[in-house]
Amino acid sequence: MLDFLGNLKRTHYCGELRAKDENRAIVIMGWVAKRRDLGNLLFLDIRDRTGIVQVVFNKETQPEAHAKAEQARSEFVVAVEGQVIKRGKANPELATGEIELVATKLHILNNAKTPPFPIEDEINAAEETRLRFRYLDLRRPKPHRNLALRHKIVLEIRKTMDEMGFIEVETPMLTRSTPEGARDYLVPSRVHHGQFYALPQSPQIFKQILMIGGLDRYFQIVKCFRDEDLRADRQPEFTQLDVEMSFPRQEDIFGVIENVMVRACATAGIKAEAPFPHMLYKDAIRKYGSDKPDLRFGMELHDVTGCFPEEAKTKLQIEGCVFAFAAPGAASYSRKQLDELSEKAKSAGARGAYFVKAAAEGITSTVDKLIGTENAKKLAEICGAKTGDLVVAASAREQIKGTEAAALVAGQLRLQLGEALGQIDKSQWKFLWITGFPLFEWSESDKTWVSAQHPFTGIVDEDLEKLESTPWEVRSKGYDLVLNGNELGSGSIRIHRQDIQERLFRALGLTEEQLRRRFGFFLDALTYGTPPHGGIALGIDRVVMLLAGEKSLREVIAFAKTTAAVDLMAESPSDVDQMQLDQLGIAIKE
Repeated sequence: MLDFLGNLKRTHYCGELRAKDENRAIVIMGWVAKRRDLGNLLFLDIRDRTGIVQVVFNKETQPEAHAKAEQARSEFVVAVEGQVIKRGKANPELATGEIELVATKLHILNNAKTPPFPIEDEINAAEETRLRFRYLDLRRPKPHRNLALRHKIVLEIRKTMDEMGFIEVETPMLTRSTPEGARDYLVPSRVHHGQFYALPQSPQIFKQILMIGGLDRYFQIVKCFRDEDLRADRQPEFTQLDVEMSFPRQEDIFGVIENVMVRACATAGIKAEAPFPHMLYKDAIRKYGSDKPDLRFGMELHDVTGCFPEEAKTKLQIEGCVFAFAAPGAASYSRKQLDELSEKAKSAGARGAYFVKAAAEGITSTVDKLIGTENAKKLAEICGAKTGDLVVAASAREQIKGTEAAALVAGQLRLQLGEALGQIDKSQWKFLWITGFPLFEWSESDKTWVSAQHPFTGIVDEDLEKLESTPWEVRSKGYDLVLNGNELGSGSIRIHRQDIQERLFRALGLTEEQLRRRFGFFLDALTYGTPPHGGIALGIDRVVMLLAGEKSLREVIAFAKTTAAVDLMAESPSDVDQMQLDQLGIAIKE
């Protein structure tokens, strides 16, 4: 028979009880984590969000409470009245291990079915099962810790932004569809048949309008939505710290975000030091093969194209450059391991992978017959290979206009081998600003140069004259913040002058009709005295994931979706009633 809560009031949380609470009469409430029946003595471990405390039921002294405890099972919801006593022998594995609660009364508030997996810190249940039964998964200590850390980080961010004079302003969730780089989630209007709202991919236009409106310093912890193709560790809805400032220099924005990140890291017990180093985009690509380089280990890339004679290039079908790096201690790799590495290179877009071993007996190479012994030695020397190292070189299968395709391939191999060889120092926290991005990137599908960021990204002043003649040489005023090889966020100084904005739109081939349809209200706003402004957006989910030491965003989001954008618990997306579709004037196309 279940009990009612009535006027019973909890006095303490389970995980907060300590030796100082000895002899106190208390009331705790929570779930039964474990049950151990030793006859006259019956033990229940009671759990709430703060932890676990052991409760003992004595059949001789409290027979009624003991009889009630015999009915309790795992995950039953209970309230316990009792007295705190010191244990004869402390349990060092529990924070409350010095004490236990001697029960005088047990209230069973609800029963429970047997859960599909144990409610423990480390479990082997498949992620799909955990997401389907998320309400059970959330009872585990690790999700509690992650969500509590997320709360503290977001709270610290808000405090920091407030102290720096920023105002949090909410922007609309229902807005108009504008191109932001991914597909919009569309919301049909019942009142205006045939018309749609869009969920914002970011508050980009609204935060720029806030600068036009004189708000000067804006921020927001905001939900954003992107209908992207299936990608690992991406969520269709995500949270970001959105920031915009009027009259800023680039370093002003960097200073704000560095302050935010130093304090966010401190909340997680991690020491970060500002200012963060800067690196040009082109240098990051050529040295690390990535625009989000992981600086926790070396293995830098080198252009070794000169080590490949023209005859060798022809036979190996090499176009463009060849990039290489030295993998410490990997000269012992077997033929099978090198073949596996070659396959990984090809899956990363390589035309071929070429290896040079710096062994104690001398330099050997898989392409020795083609490039010659001297070139193999030179290649190892350029990469700084030491005895015992393996030099890995790669060329690209397809060249990419505006970037170094071979470096991008080698960069992926660098990351894979850095992890496999234990080169990455996981105790380090390496922040980095990437600047000097190209304003345009080549679209193979459209066979033209397109905007690499959103079309309001500022242009480096001295590159304006190249906008129409050589757009691939134009640099943007964009920047990214990187941490340990992960992009935390992107931003830019914006275009605030209408004449420059119109020139960029023309360079992108947009007609006046297209501009009015997509950005009409914003273009009108630009004509009313727009101040110089700029900002950035940081991914809160990714920040918390890294600071919590997790490898998946889903571990720090309360109700996450799968990589297929499905909420397994709520069974969403789902069909809707025909009546709802009729009200919206929508027919489902088979």
